[in-house]
Amino acid sequence: MPFALQDIIRAAEKNGASDIHLVYGLPPRCRIDGEITDMCEERLTSADCENYAKEIVGKDYSDIENIGEWDGAKTYGNVRCRINVFRQQGSVSAAIRILHSHIPSLDELALPKAVGTLPALQSGIVLVTGVTGSGKSTTLAALLDTINHTKHAHIITLEDPIEYVYKPDLCVINQREIGRDTKTYSDGLRAILREDPDVILIGEMRDLDTIRTALTAAETGHLVFTTLHTGTAAEAIDRMVEVFPEGEQRQIRMQVSTTLQAVLSQKLLPKKTGGGRIAACEIMIVTAAVRNLIREGKTPQIANVLATSASVGSITLDNSIIKLYRERKISKDTAQLAARDKEYVKRNTGM
Repeated sequence: MPFALQDIIRAAEKNGASDIHLVYGLPPRCRIDGEITDMCEERLTSADCENYAKEIVGKDYSDIENIGEWDGAKTYGNVRCRINVFRQQGSVSAAIRILHSHIPSLDELALPKAVGTLPALQSGIVLVTGVTGSGKSTTLAALLDTINHTKHAHIITLEDPIEYVYKPDLCVINQREIGRDTKTYSDGLRAILREDPDVILIGEMRDLDTIRTALTAAETGHLVFTTLHTGTAAEAIDRMVEVFPEGEQRQIRMQVSTTLQAVLSQKLLPKKTGGGRIAACEIMIVTAAVRNLIREGKTPQIANVLATSASVGSITLDNSIIKLYRERKISKDTAQLAARDKEYVKRNTGM
């Protein structure tokens, strides 16, 4: 191997990379501020990639040979990584997500003020949505760590794999990994309800059983944090409901309307100066008006309510983009590319 795996990870972390890609025929590459860049000129051989994979996977390497992929988390030096190793075109590749050991505070993440009120909730569901790599896990970690330092509570997480490792302060914290500590999200979540939790983190709501059990947990007085890969609050609600058979959807809408507390949708944008990225955030604080729209299945109208609910802390993605532009944190081109309603953003920024 041209470079030790630990040295590649250390160099990428030092340069602020979020991901590393090890692929046969290419030099090691990393993603910095959303852009893929070469880490050196030397290209990896098939043997190099195979050796990296064997080092990463260890005794479970038969998974690569039999199944074609392996997913897990490991720590190299003081850098924790989420890693997926997989076969493609007869060779082995690895995608490595760097997880910074420091859990940032909500202030450091520069999220909307309303996000700071979410750790004080006693029950219900809080959804964090966005595409892969939009910072959902980091936001959830900041929310849970705030609870850890401000409440006496029992936090249980279900993750695939465990990403941030919490240091218990005022809270008792148990972190369970899918595939190692429990078979599936739905199995683990059913067990959690017998483990005296106050706060539950579900890494991702992937299926009907997980969503059903999460709703039950919220209805019975637990505070549930979880994620979905959707772009807007309305899409998140529809996704939760539409996985159920049509005959159940009316009841599920009722459950969602009574348990949902907030939806935070994130999009990471490049900063105007200094490098790095900043989150543009849409946050929907669930009000009586929103609950009524959810019950009646009128989710397309939620966007209008959201646009007029600034007094309770809600903000649309476009208004978040406008705010970042006015504060000179993002460029005109970035604002225009990220906007949903480009004409609205243009009118309100004087572009």
